[in-house]
Amino acid sequence: MTTAWRTLCDRRIGLIGLVTVGFATIAQPADARPRQGGGGSVVACSHYGKGCVSGPVRRGPVGLEVRMPGGTWIGCKRNCARTLREEALDFFETLNERVWDQ
Repeated sequence: MTTAWRTLCDRRIGLIGLVTVGFATIAQPADARPRQGGGGSVVACSHYGKGCVSGPVRRGPVGLEVRMPGGTWIGCKRNCARTLREEALDFFETLNERVWDQ
């Protein structure tokens, strides 16, 4: 192969790799994009002073799922961090809010 052909092939492979990485980053939902401290996880903090918890996010059979502190995977409603907060930290307060909103 000529030097010009090798240079052209190297550039194409580099460009293909760059485009692939770009699409992989864009294709992930905002909740699952890598953040500080790890990739594909969310951090949720209580609105009632009960601390914070983090959990990994994965794509399940019907959409995104977040893992609860006990290990159970639950489907994300609109936002995985909010789902984790409402189900793991502020469960009873969230139920109370829903009762009074009716």
